[in-house]
Amino acid sequence: MGVVAELILIRHGQSASNVAFPEADAAGRVESGLSGRDSEVELTALGEEQAAAVGRWLASLPAELLPEVAITSPYLRARETWRLAVRASGLELPAATTDERLVDRLLGDLEMLTRAAVAERFPDEPGRLLEAGEYRYRPPNGEDFADIAVRLTSFLDDLNRDHAGRRVVVTAHDAVVLMMRYVIEGLDWDRLADVVAAAGFVRNASITRFDGSSGRLVLDRYNTVDHLPA
Repeated sequence: MGVVAELILIRHGQSASNVAFPEADAAGRVESGLSGRDSEVELTALGEEQAAAVGRWLASLPAELLPEVAITSPYLRARETWRLAVRASGLELPAATTDERLVDRLLGDLEMLTRAAVAERFPDEPGRLLEAGEYRYRPPNGEDFADIAVRLTSFLDDLNRDHAGRRVVVTAHDAVVLMMRYVIEGLDWDRLADVVAAAGFVRNASITRFDGSSGRLVLDRYNTVDHLPA
């Protein structure tokens, strides 16, 4: 089976959750100030600016290197990031399809809860997290990182089969970008932790690129934000 010619991974721009939850956790608050489902969280004004910067970066590419296929997470913040990037680019870029396998990590009963709220409503969970570790911990009715790897393996198998030789851009979430490295590069948990230690967490509107011209996907750049305003 062939592989895609190129795979560009874009994390969505800054979302309301990216601001509200760190602030609430730092203050020890039970409420984040947000309501609704994680899938419905919107971009902030900065996140919209970041998405536009991604579009300007795309516009700077030679025509022969523009994406031919676009796929996003079905979550609003990912779909909006691609929509705003396309608009800012001024180009006729491909309309995106969505794929459920690109959703953010599913936190189950802990979705949209601050740390204080988790400790209050699910007092056993902080200890379970500490015992299992970040990657092996599965929240009640949620996913651990191995579950994410399973769905991304399926996604990549279909992507390479259906779009071999084509340039693909995916707009999704930090967990998706990180675990794409795990799956594509055949990492283990220790090496994945080394990636996070070296490069930090996946940044909003960052670009990660894999080159498939050799017949296999090879990392070209990871978590870069040179295209964003200072």
